[in-house]
Amino acid sequence: MPLYENVFLVRPDVSTNQVESLTKEFSAIVEEGGGSVPKVEHWGLRTLTYRLKKNRKAHYVLMNLDAPTGAVHEMERNMRIHEDVLRHLTIRVEELEEGPSIVVRSKGSRDDRRRGDRGGRRSRSEAPPARETPSAGGKPTTAQTPSGSETPTTAQTPSGGETPSEGPRPAAREATDSGDKE
Repeated sequence: MPLYENVFLVRPDVSTNQVESLTKEFSAIVEEGGGSVPKVEHWGLRTLTYRLKKNRKAHYVLMNLDAPTGAVHEMERNMRIHEDVLRHLTIRVEELEEGPSIVVRSKGSRDDRRRGDRGGRRSRSEAPPARETPSAGGKPTTAQTPSGSETPTTAQTPSGGETPSEGPRPAAREATDSGDKE
């Protein structure tokens, strides 16, 4: 028999128990048609990329099917009729994926991470050196780092010169009078 993967989305206001009963209902249709449903995964309530029928979230369910084409068509017809199903997609595959799907695996790896793995805050002794500070008069100044040492910096001149971090300034635009010329 042909192999299929089916994903369907259910409205967010439907409870998890109702989503499971919908899944059982669609599985029963496939089994009545002479097929089987080897794997069902509930991906949970997830945010949609864009709104579907005024909904921003939906319950996602994946079903692997080993069924004849007629049984799959009947299941899809029932999905179109059911008002709680927002969308569904069925594709034919060469072989069914063993074990958990990529969505479930990535969801599990996200839960395993902890904040401490990303690196904590640095202490003051590990702080980066201080930034340059401009001063009036165009004279070089020094900035103190948190450890108390001084580092030389370049200052901006009062006439609007460059600092190493800013680059050249654009020339000021002169106002032109487009009125009567004499």
